[in-house]
Amino acid sequence: MGILNTSPDSFSGDGVANVEAALAQARRFVDEGVDILDVGGESTRPGVQGIDVEEEIRRVVPVVERLAREIKVPISV
Repeated sequence: MGILNTSPDSFSGDGVANVEAALAQARRFVDEGVDILDVGGESTRPGVQGIDVEEEIRRVVPVVERLAREIKVPISV
C-alpha cells in the first residue's frame, strides 16, 4: 500500500502539496510495486486539531479524481 498524505501537517513530514505532487508520488509507488493507494486528508499527528468534512473533501477529492483517471490500481480513502 502506498499512502498519499494530502494534509499539510502530516506528522511524518511526507504530505504532498498539490495534485501534481500526489500524482508523481503515486506513479513512484506503482513503479515500486504497490497494489493499492490510500489517500488521506487529515493528520493523525498527536495533539493536532481536527478539520471539518469540507476541508477534508477539498484536500482528497481532486487527488482521487486524477488517480482514478490515470493510475490503474485500487484507491482507498
